[in-house]
Parts: sequence; structure tokens; C-alpha cells
Amino acid sequence: MLSSLKHRLLAVVSAAGLAGALLTFGASPPADAAVPATIPLKITNSSNRGEPVHIYNLGTSLTTGQQGWADASGTFHAWPAGGNPPTPAPDASIPGPAAGQTKTIRIPKLSGRIYFSYGQKLDFRLTTGGLVQPAVQNPNDPNRDILFNWSEYTLNDAGLWLNSTQVDMLSAPYTVGVQRAGGGVSSAGRLEAGGYNGVFAALRAQPGWGGLIQTRSDGTVLRALAPLYGVETGTLPASVMDDYINRVWRKYATSTLTVTPFADRPGTKYFGRVSEGVMNFTDGSGAVVTSFQKPDASSVFGCHKLLDAPNDQVRGPISRTLCAGFNRSTLLSNPDQPDPSAANFYQDSVTNHYARIIHDHMADGKAYAFAFDDVGHHESLVHDGNPVEARLTLDPLD
Repeated sequence: MLSSLKHRLLAVVSAAGLAGALLTFGASPPADAAVPATIPLKITNSSNRGEPVHIYNLGTSLTTGQQGWADASGTFHAWPAGGNPPTPAPDASIPGPAAGQTKTIRIPKLSGRIYFSYGQKLDFRLTTGGLVQPAVQNPNDPNRDILFNWSEYTLNDAGLWLNSTQVDMLSAPYTVGVQRAGGGVSSAGRLEAGGYNGVFAALRAQPGWGGLIQTRSDGTVLRALAPLYGVETGTLPASVMDDYINRVWRKYATSTLTVTPFADRPGTKYFGRVSEGVMNFTDGSGAVVTSFQKPDASSVFGCHKLLDAPNDQVRGPISRTLCAGFNRSTLLSNPDQPDPSAANFYQDSVTNHYARIIHDHMADGKAYAFAFDDVGHHESLVHDGNPVEARLTLDPLD
């Protein structure tokens, strides 16, 4: 089963000074329900911050297929029709716990996001295609100066998948967890002590990467944007990955890259060679199954465009593996991908330093620092087929 992060489909919209993404999560639950209609989500505020916290549960109902939000009782509400320019969305906020306190709400069978913000409510709008999400790489986004973050989850009849994410940005830290029927608790996404400020310090120390950090006019550090947005906004040069990409293309013009995309199907292998500037992948019979033009930094960091990964059984899995190899800079050091060992990741001087630094500062080394960081199970995800309780802990900003 895929986590909510892996099967989300985001379409970018821009209107009336807003830029964001439509929530188009979706999945088909199994016929036999094994999970109740709602489960509790225990939210603990360990942030040591005094501002009020606002919680949002937004996504697509896996019962009705509609986009909308859930209230504190777990009741789902479909969004009304939006407009062009986008119109204000109904206030879907839930008062969160004060510092040092805990609050429990209920979450329904939904695929989407749990947002939380400090001090101010988030500004959500509706366009004709659905919800416009915050896109703070846009300096005109109304949420640009708000400290906020989100977790992603899917709850369906097969269980709960709940993850922390830094795919778009690293901001206000949090830990996700699930309590199992036997009483045990699994958690993921916790930064090491001092890790939050440590990430920003390391980005500033990495030449050229400090521009990813956004601050408020009062000096408050709000977030570090993912490098895709650095390239899009010019804070990272578009050529930032070119040297590594070019070396990969040269290497596999004279040697073969072997991709084994399914851990449970080791016999399924594809073989990549570059010919006339194109990397062609063949199967065991020698037939070409898919081809890739040489990607650019945007394609690598976003795992899209020239590294598009459709939800199929051939191109998508190969592309996911290539994307992970480029971001982790393992394609030159290991011709058999994916490389299973985190010790081999980010060893080249040209790499995704944002992802490297985040993983370096996680308590268990696991994070969702780019879209396919789950290749090889290096992601920050908890899952249970019969969850008793989901958990979200707002951690200190230290």
C-alpha cells in the first residue's frame, strides 16, 4: 500500500496573486472494512511556544470521493464550489492544544494533510478545480509570513499511513506516531536535539544553499524551501546539478546501469545505456521498455518533467529509482540501483544538500526530503493495519 505522499497528484494553479496545488488525493478502499469510520488523533503541543495553534484536516474522502475537510469529531464536509479568481474557503480550523497540553480529535477515512499553524489561521482559497494550498515560494502567497507545517496521511479500510514530510519545505518540526492494538507505539519524523536550528545552520554553511531559508521581517526563521523551489525562484542556479548529471550520462554511454525497482521481485531488472544522448532501458529480452532524455535539476529535485513517474509497472518504478539515485548521488558509485545503504548516500560534492542535511539531523536518519525518498524505505512513515490511535507531536523549534 502506498503512503499518502506517494499517491498524491498535485496540479499547480495560480490566480489573483495566489499559487498553490489542488488536493486531488484518491484511492479505492478494499471491500471489507477492518478499520472504524474514524480513529482518534492525539495532538500534543511540546513546542514551548505561546501562540494559539490552529489545526486543519483537509483532503479527499475515501468514502465519497469528494474534496473537503473534517471537523474535530471526524465529520467530513465537502468544499463548496470555488471561483476564478479563487474565493475564500470555509473556516476549517480546529483550535489546537496550548503549549504543554494535549488535544484529541477524530480523523475519518481520508487521504490528505493535517496542517497546523502558530499564531495565525491559514488562508485557504477555492478555485474551480478545488482547494488552493499554500505555496510560500510565491512571495505574494498570503501564508508566506505564517509559521506552519503539515503531515500527510491515508486512513482507509486497510489501515493508517501517516508520515512527516519535507518534500516542499522544512518548517515547524513535528513527530508522527501510531498506537497499535497491542499497546505499542511507533513514531517517525523526530529531529535530533538541536536538529531544527542545526538544519538551518548547515544550509547556511553549504555554499549557495542558504538562500533556501525564508525569514519573517521580525527575524523569525520560518522555513527552508526544498531545492526544487530554489531552482524555480532563482535562489539556486538551474545548473546546480549539471556536473553530476553530465558525469552520469557519460558513464552509462560506455557501461550499463541495472535497475531492480521492486524489492519483492528481484528477478525484474531493467538495463540502461545512453545512446545519442538518451538513456534507453531494456528488459531481459533486449526490448526497449522506456527512455529518458538527460534531466535537469528541476526534473531531479521534483522527480517530474524529464523524470516523470507514472503509476505504472515499468517507467514509473524505473524513474523513481533514477530520481532517488540522482538526489542521493549514488548513480556513479553503484551501477546496481537502488543502492540499499544510507552510508553511501550524498557522498558526491554535487548532490541534494537539502536532503543530505535533513537526514543528518533526524533522530533515526529517516525523512521524506524528496518525493521518492521512500525508495529503499528511508522515509519517515508509520503504518498499522488496525490502528488504535494516530499521534501528532508538535516539537520544540530548537
